[in-house]
Amino acid sequence: MPNFCAAPNCTRKSTQSDLAFFRFPRDPVRCQRWVENCRRADLEDKTPDQLNKHYRLCAKHFETSMICRSSPYRTVLRDNAVPTIFDLTSHLNNPHSRHRKRIKELSEDEIRTLKQQKIDEAFEREQATQELNESNAQNTVSEEGREEQEEEAVPLTLEERENKDYLKSLFEILILMGKQNIPLDGHNVDELPEGIFTSDNFQALLEYRINAGDEVLRKRFEMTAVNLEYCSKTQQKQMLEICESCVREETLREVRDSHFFSIVTDEVVDIAGEEHLPVLVRFVDESHNLREEFIGFLPYEADPEILAVKFHTTITEKWGLNMEYCRGQAYIVSSGFASKMKVVATRLLEKYPQAVYTLCSSCALNVWLAKSIPVVGVSIALGTIEEVCCLFNQSPQLLVELDNTISVLFQNNEEKGNELKEICRSQWTGRHDAFEVLVDLMQALVLCLDGVSSDSSVRWSNFIAGRAFVLSSALTDFDFIVTIVILKNILSFTRAFGKNLQGQTSDVFFAASSLTAVLHSLNEVMENIEVYHEFWFEEATNLATKLDVQIKLPGKFRRAQQGNLDSEVTSENYYKEILSVPAVEHIIQELKDIFSEQHLKALKCLSLVPSVMGQLKFNTSEEHHADMYKNDLPNPDTLSAELHCWRIKWKHRGKDIELPATIYEALHLPDIKFFPNVYALLKVLCILPVMKVENEKYEVGRKRLKAYLKNTLTEQRSSNLALLNINFDIKHDLDLMVDTYIKLYPDKVEFQEDFLPSNNSEVTEDA
Repeated sequence: MPNFCAAPNCTRKSTQSDLAFFRFPRDPVRCQRWVENCRRADLEDKTPDQLNKHYRLCAKHFETSMICRSSPYRTVLRDNAVPTIFDLTSHLNNPHSRHRKRIKELSEDEIRTLKQQKIDEAFEREQATQELNESNAQNTVSEEGREEQEEEAVPLTLEERENKDYLKSLFEILILMGKQNIPLDGHNVDELPEGIFTSDNFQALLEYRINAGDEVLRKRFEMTAVNLEYCSKTQQKQMLEICESCVREETLREVRDSHFFSIVTDEVVDIAGEEHLPVLVRFVDESHNLREEFIGFLPYEADPEILAVKFHTTITEKWGLNMEYCRGQAYIVSSGFASKMKVVATRLLEKYPQAVYTLCSSCALNVWLAKSIPVVGVSIALGTIEEVCCLFNQSPQLLVELDNTISVLFQNNEEKGNELKEICRSQWTGRHDAFEVLVDLMQALVLCLDGVSSDSSVRWSNFIAGRAFVLSSALTDFDFIVTIVILKNILSFTRAFGKNLQGQTSDVFFAASSLTAVLHSLNEVMENIEVYHEFWFEEATNLATKLDVQIKLPGKFRRAQQGNLDSEVTSENYYKEILSVPAVEHIIQELKDIFSEQHLKALKCLSLVPSVMGQLKFNTSEEHHADMYKNDLPNPDTLSAELHCWRIKWKHRGKDIELPATIYEALHLPDIKFFPNVYALLKVLCILPVMKVENEKYEVGRKRLKAYLKNTLTEQRSSNLALLNINFDIKHDLDLMVDTYIKLYPDKVEFQEDFLPSNNSEVTEDA
């Protein structure tokens, strides 16, 4: 269907001209300027979305300086392009003609305003031209010559055009494989008889496309031997890297437009036998929605200092993000990795003090603290808990068996029993009270696993019966019992605090004020650790007795003490020194590190949210806490006056007007742009990793990442294909991918180099 130019007195359409046609911008300010310059009265009542969808302007209405060509096949407008060339008088020569595009008559005031705008624009263009000339004067003559040659539209030869069409077909197949999560490799070579050649998945799809009538591919390969790879593994990898880069760039472009962002990493994962760190980015898009998007994997390094350098280099140099605009960083880690990621956070803070180190909203504080404790016994216990939860989630029959066991044990307290049954069907290991739940479930879990492992019938598979035996032995180890009981008691002091951090905006604000009380309680525990540990150890021994578990020192410790006759270490003293003391000390220090002065100042700024303001009786003082973001404000000198107007607006609101309860609601207020400093502050606060994503549909990056890892075998995972699969809904530009490939690998575009013999067979290429 042809595109018609929306400009008055312009009759051009796309089918009759080689001119480029451009959509109206979605940005309300720019769109309004386009409409004003068009002088179309019938367009004034239409929304930017309607104009973007249904109306176009041809290139004749833009000055040449506003149009740039990134390649012979891509013509784009500059970000600040505004149409200025219009014929507004020719219709006067024929007053009896009917005009669908009616021109709006301007008043004298509108004419004066329009003239002033044109004067200002001309001045800006003159300045830009002058700066451009000064910049060009610094370049060498040879560089200028090359630029002029690139700007000229060189017509492609038939061979070049066919080659681009061929590469485009290959990219389409790779993108399809990524979106549908189809691995590149097909049959394992070890599975095939010697001398048999079989296509991998990529070549199979390529052959299928040839058979379906793709003439470009058919002409390429119709004379090719059947035991040749159509596209080498090296070329596939190169093309996949370009696909990954182009898809990532679409997200990063939005991040740069938003200016401010935060970096979040998830737990280390195995990608085809190598450890990688998933990286996500948080930002507020042009529609004022907080989004958390997956942008790639980073190879994990054992040395934290090397990891910190590579982490910074990848984000800034490879991905092109300016860390000066980073306002938050958070790391969700598995046990044993916490100390290394803390080094990364520290190194980034040294370079970028405003990249506040915070907790991530998707991870409960108590779980995060437990994983960070540098005690081997804690790491082993956490691993055991995950395995138990995973086993029960894999087998619905096993969950039914656990339900029956719980019903028997909690006959006198059915309400508690039903609550535990419901918890068992959730990911309870990520709860704030995970260790309390585990202690309550211990007897039921052990009895259920013992019953499964000792069942002589064929009801359970050998795998489930074997795992049940192993996990039952792990749960009934006294070292495990002591560990979970002590963790349960220590983390009870931070449970309410952590729960509030994952609550509503007002809960997060008041949680920041309660940190002092939490630290005071933990310090009191540390000062009286002898008394507290005695109670904790007594609870652990009672639970062990209930489960018929012998109270003893760990076997590893006993073996190390053999022959040492002077050693009289009791179990109680051993666990106090090896677990209770280091765990309490570590948690106190971690809370101080994660809730730094900068972090607490930022959370205090949440009093900008009207509902929090109302709970404080509109007696707030954000100016003092907002100093850390002074350079991020558009008009810092007017901040005090603007905050006063913001408070008055909500204090004297109408009775039927509710106070916005979240940053999300505040950012979507119709008049928020009248408070530019408040708007800027809310955007920065919104992207802090500790703040939860209010609208779940914008938190798809992490969910899709989890789904990809769950549904893809470790050996079939690919960092390139993973990005395409997780970001399957991001638009992609095939022409850009092809042009990039030709530019990076000019020696690969020849037909002969696309084929590599398989099985080292000799083939004559008569074709």
